[in-house]
Amino acid sequence: MSDKKQKDNDPKADVPLSDPKIAADKLKTVRDFLRHAVSRFNEAALFYGHGTFTPYDEAAYLVLQGLNLPVDQLEPYLDARLLPQERQKLAELVHARVTTRKPLPYLLNRAWLAGVPFYVDERVIVPRSYIAELLHTEIVTDDDFSLIPDPWEISAVLDLCTGSGCLAILAAHTFPAATVDAVDLSPDALAVAEINVNDSLHKDRIALYQGDLFAPLAGKKYDLILTNPPYVDAEDMQDMPPEYLYEPRMALAAGEDGLDIVHRILKDAPKHMNDGAIMVLELGYGGDALQEAYPDATFNWMDTENSTGEVFWMTKEQLEAL
Repeated sequence: MSDKKQKDNDPKADVPLSDPKIAADKLKTVRDFLRHAVSRFNEAALFYGHGTFTPYDEAAYLVLQGLNLPVDQLEPYLDARLLPQERQKLAELVHARVTTRKPLPYLLNRAWLAGVPFYVDERVIVPRSYIAELLHTEIVTDDDFSLIPDPWEISAVLDLCTGSGCLAILAAHTFPAATVDAVDLSPDALAVAEINVNDSLHKDRIALYQGDLFAPLAGKKYDLILTNPPYVDAEDMQDMPPEYLYEPRMALAAGEDGLDIVHRILKDAPKHMNDGAIMVLELGYGGDALQEAYPDATFNWMDTENSTGEVFWMTKEQLEAL
């Protein structure tokens, strides 16, 4: 074979694979696109945090979801040769991720949380709450500790600042006897939540409310409140990587110290809690500021696989003591 023909048949040959048309022509297998995506992501110094944490994980997620393959089964498909339309789709996804820096879940219109896929677009932040993991560990069942030993005892759950509706749907699954109310200030976010609720198995037990925190709930009370409110402080809002700028600002920004919404939730939550009820709140890295604001309060912190001191729980009685 001549050097020219050998080069033309080599997907790793020195060609401008930054052009998605050339990439689609030269790259043939899942393995080729995985390597190509990792190389381009490293070169572009992308930021991760919307479901993945490394270039390799991001590339694997892009390839598997772009081909509608199971997200946890890469190995069986690595050497599968792709159809022309599949190669073109993957090449364009890689190119779009690098050139726009848009979070991959927006490009795919799909995000996974706790093993469940959800529809997403720029009307909502990409689901990534640590509360989802805690629902299946410390909140309900764990070898050493459980906030709620019997999930059947929960009859009413509130997901405050629901966004895409993901926590409401996961809560409906975790607490099979509960009705779940989900509230968000943004009508656009609730439109996305409605898509996800209607696609779930629990739509008959989930109600969506538009309004400012507890305002639309008309005195309703709950056994469990879950909330992942806006909590990004002013400094972090200014220093955000480009990927986060695609997300709705109102779902992120929360004043100078990131606690503007949290203060309001802590004040009003007890009025909407049954006796013995629990509230679980995620606030990112704001733990020190929170403790400084409430020096005599006891916040019960819970850690997850990827977080420390970003989620706490409190009883109704503890909240009333504030």
